[in-house]
Amino acid sequence: MTDEFSGLGLSSKVTEAVIAAGYTTPTEIQAQAIPHVLQKKDIIGIAQTGTGKTASFVLPMLTLLESGRARARMPRTLILEPTRELAAQVAENFEKYGKNHKLNMALLIGGVSFDDQIKKLDRGVDVLIATPGRMLDLFGRGRILLTGVDILVIDEADRMLDMGFIDDIKKICSLLPARRQTLLFSATMPPEVQKLVNQFLRDPIKLEVARQNSTADTIDQKLVRVSSKPEDKRAALRARIDAATGLTNAIIFCNRKRDVATLARSLERHGYSVGALHGDMDQKSRTETLDAFRANRLTLMVASDVAARGLDIPAVSHVFNFDVPVHAEDYVHRIGRTGRAGRSGVAYTLVAPADGKHLDAIIKLIQKPIEYLETSGAAAPASAETAEAGEESKSKRPARSRRGGPRPVAEKSAASPVKTESAEATPAPAPAEAKPASRSRRRPPAEAQPAAPSQPAKPAQSEEAKPSRNEESRSPRGRNRRPAEPKMDESGIDSSSPFGNDGPVPAFLLRSTRTAS
Repeated sequence: MTDEFSGLGLSSKVTEAVIAAGYTTPTEIQAQAIPHVLQKKDIIGIAQTGTGKTASFVLPMLTLLESGRARARMPRTLILEPTRELAAQVAENFEKYGKNHKLNMALLIGGVSFDDQIKKLDRGVDVLIATPGRMLDLFGRGRILLTGVDILVIDEADRMLDMGFIDDIKKICSLLPARRQTLLFSATMPPEVQKLVNQFLRDPIKLEVARQNSTADTIDQKLVRVSSKPEDKRAALRARIDAATGLTNAIIFCNRKRDVATLARSLERHGYSVGALHGDMDQKSRTETLDAFRANRLTLMVASDVAARGLDIPAVSHVFNFDVPVHAEDYVHRIGRTGRAGRSGVAYTLVAPADGKHLDAIIKLIQKPIEYLETSGAAAPASAETAEAGEESKSKRPARSRRGGPRPVAEKSAASPVKTESAEATPAPAPAEAKPASRSRRRPPAEAQPAAPSQPAKPAQSEEAKPSRNEESRSPRGRNRRPAEPKMDESGIDSSSPFGNDGPVPAFLLRSTRTAS
């Protein structure tokens, strides 16, 4: 069986590295693709995930690169990947299978320093593995020349389209020489990818190992009915994790990044060994999480669809779809993280009442019915989850207005027992005896309030009576007010004059002024 890879036309160095890695028999996509790649033909490879698509272009590329030498800033081959994790995994494959070669390789991904990448490009690289954004950035800085590329690989082409890389792919292809070999691989082939094929590939050979958008037969797929409430879904997920038999590592997929972090924190509070992985994390944290998961230091990994494509972690025994994927093709990639390379796997999908539309699209795509797992009380929240929901409700603060108070509720259901503060502030008119005196926010009874006549009468007092405190402290202001009469002492000097005792106040300061009506 050691002759099966060598029979495909690979060099002895590549064959020895493959056997040293523990592989003796090529997969179906490898057996079909490798001879055509060695003949330098354009290829469209369609195969379900987990069938060895990466090795089907890495192995023949190593054989073709044995002759020749790279020049500075001019890579000989270019491999485009949609995500950093997938690009790093392809780089690991080149290191593993190319250990008998003296080939230079550069990995251009975001989240890391430009300096190391530029140094490698300046020395010259035989293999350039990159994400489209970082590669175009370095090209714009004049650090890459693509006129020497002989082989272009577009991996996970449908994912490239989903992530909005179609314009970047077109620009990169326009920068490459017209006479090149192009290899396109994907697990699904939507109509948009066909347009890409017609534009950039020349007479390609289509290799379709399995029916498009199919799932592996080694994966046991089940559906679990759950409630739409987040706390109920988390309780159902924990029940499935605890009931799963033979669970070694498991990936839990969420549709939104913020749900990834929330679910990971919830599982961690319940004592599970869990990590999080999503696109908003920095590259160092993403790499550390993946390494810990591969090394079995983490049992569970909550992830977004950034981990749904191409990640090769053989120990994954279970996949949990916490959310039904919006795009049906993502379901194929998600559950493809388990049951790889002939192993058996289990995939559970939590289905809420609002997920019927997306579930119908998945069943129509894979053309295979998925049975519901009948569980009693799976959607009922556990007591611990109820306590967790209480803690979350305490942490949530009501929206406050700019003046510091809570915003009034615009509408409230008639059956709701909660009253708005505005309703309390303006109670319906009732006898004074019916008003409770214990409510501090209510006004005092009518008997306790002083009468407020329309024109209050002035208190009777003599001319010599002292003015009130307010009248005494109030200083006359305004242009229409007459100045107060001066207070003369025995010598005829105004004792209250601002000029002191130097003399009487000038007459012109005592005159009244006219104002416009």
